[in-house]
Amino acid sequence: MASDPATPKRFRIAFSFAGEKRDFVKQVADLLAKRFGEVAILYDKFHEAEFAHADLAFDLPSLYKNQADLIVSVFCPDYDTKEWCGLEWRAIFSMIKEGAVKQIMLTRFEHADGKGLHGLGGFIELDHKTPEQAATLILERLALNEGKPKDHYTKPIPVSTPVLNTSIHHYLPRLDPFFGRTVELAEIADALSENSDTWGIVIDGQGGLGKTSLAVRAAMDSPPERFARKIFLSAQQHKMDAHGKRRLDGFAHSGWTDMINALARELGQPDIAKAVETERPALLCAALTGSRSLLVLDNLEAFTDSEQQDLLNFLDHLPPDCKAILTTRPTHGAETNRLSQVENRLLLEKLDQQSALQCLGQMAKHNKLLKFTSEEERISLYTQTNGNPLLMRWVAGQLGSGSCMTLDDALAFLRSCPDDNNPLEFIFGDLLRGFKEDEVRVLATLTYPAEPIDGQVIAEISGISVKNAFAAAKRLTNRAVTTVDGSGRLFALVPMVADFLQHERLELIKETGNQLEKRAYALIMKNGYQNHNRFPTLEAAWPSIVPALSLFLAGDNARLQTVCDALQDFLDFQGRWDEKLALCEKAEARAVTAADHDDAGWRAYQVGCIH
Repeated sequence: MASDPATPKRFRIAFSFAGEKRDFVKQVADLLAKRFGEVAILYDKFHEAEFAHADLAFDLPSLYKNQADLIVSVFCPDYDTKEWCGLEWRAIFSMIKEGAVKQIMLTRFEHADGKGLHGLGGFIELDHKTPEQAATLILERLALNEGKPKDHYTKPIPVSTPVLNTSIHHYLPRLDPFFGRTVELAEIADALSENSDTWGIVIDGQGGLGKTSLAVRAAMDSPPERFARKIFLSAQQHKMDAHGKRRLDGFAHSGWTDMINALARELGQPDIAKAVETERPALLCAALTGSRSLLVLDNLEAFTDSEQQDLLNFLDHLPPDCKAILTTRPTHGAETNRLSQVENRLLLEKLDQQSALQCLGQMAKHNKLLKFTSEEERISLYTQTNGNPLLMRWVAGQLGSGSCMTLDDALAFLRSCPDDNNPLEFIFGDLLRGFKEDEVRVLATLTYPAEPIDGQVIAEISGISVKNAFAAAKRLTNRAVTTVDGSGRLFALVPMVADFLQHERLELIKETGNQLEKRAYALIMKNGYQNHNRFPTLEAAWPSIVPALSLFLAGDNARLQTVCDALQDFLDFQGRWDEKLALCEKAEARAVTAADHDDAGWRAYQVGCIH
């Protein structure tokens, strides 16, 4: 069966040739590999380890027929006498009979003809052509097949051509209107090019400068013929409670292991998450080979030093057809952030004034009060926020709220802050006092989940109607407090807001936490234990259950142990070994503290079984 034409194929070009012409074909393959990488060229010496197995004769025809964009048949007088050439030609000739003639490029030495063509085929005569000339003709044919100008692959690649709407497979988040950063985009494009000898680039800078937006825009700009798949993942952010910031290690994307598991699932290889932890990076690299994937890994300053080291080791072994864009921010003591020390690092600074004014002009289309502000007022906003895009959006978003009827009013809030006070905290506090009750409850709900959650789940936890939950969440997104994915259903909180809200509205946070815990407990009791037919329901609700686990760990021990018992079969069945390990280890410690020796023993036993 032919492959789905909408699905990216493994190989850009495949060669079928007799050994007598290997020297010539090797030179052509090497030239093409410089353009697409060895993994994208079906030439046997590029894949020796993979092809060394007993079933190659059964697998090879399918690679030619279903996994190559263009097949180059190199005929010579010895071609028809070779067993492997005959095997390959049968698959190729069947494609010709099925009408896929454009996928076959016929070339030859000494006017040799292909079996079954009877002198009717059109050939490239190679007797007097150099490998460079042959490679150029192949690239031109590939471009023409794809409806592009024939010099598309032979001319220099532009460093930043916007390709915002493509048919490629991607998991990129929604991108707000984007302006400027042309120099930075060119630098990123250069790092992602096939001529670059690095795995990609790290975007480093203070919070609010638009590192994530820049990474997403660069990913969107990368040409579809360069990357067939684009994957975005973000590390979990800190949370705040009465004792300060805390991290939910072991859950969601709170560490490198969790991110490996998520990448494996995005690639359709969930079994990688069940392998021995130390073997997963190599397995993931193998799964990425030939996929032409671009990885966008965001907010990695949350990783520990050892996790960052493991990440960099992984990136050093990234297949040559894949690249990565990382974002991070300075931490206390630059030596604790390995990502800030790599050579392929782009230090992001404030947005230039012209781009900032363009950004404000776009916002003014949807903000009547901002629309009537002067350029002088907008420049003042730019100056007061030091070109920080997030702060500009925050301040501009306050127009019409409370006493802020002009930009001067909004800027007065910043000017009135004492020198030793955090201006972000002052801005967040004023916003909080102006929020409606539904908006505050949505914010409180979003302080717990590590990943975006559906508006319907927000409604269930916060106790407001679904309609009001979506309306409030979208208003908060318009004011740069929350983010929303492309579907318009999954919402997440800007981390800085979560920190401030935990400090200012702790009672409401506790109340919301109680609702979250009760909802998760009911779901676990109803769908857990050995109710295997209900596991899909539990799996679908898992993103909203994960944040409640930390609440169970901090609450009543008996309730915690009941939850552990109810989740054992589910976690085993779904292959969530890392989450089970983290839960059991912490539940064991909690049981020991409560002198619950029976449950402590069971948790220790379960930890041992995992190891």
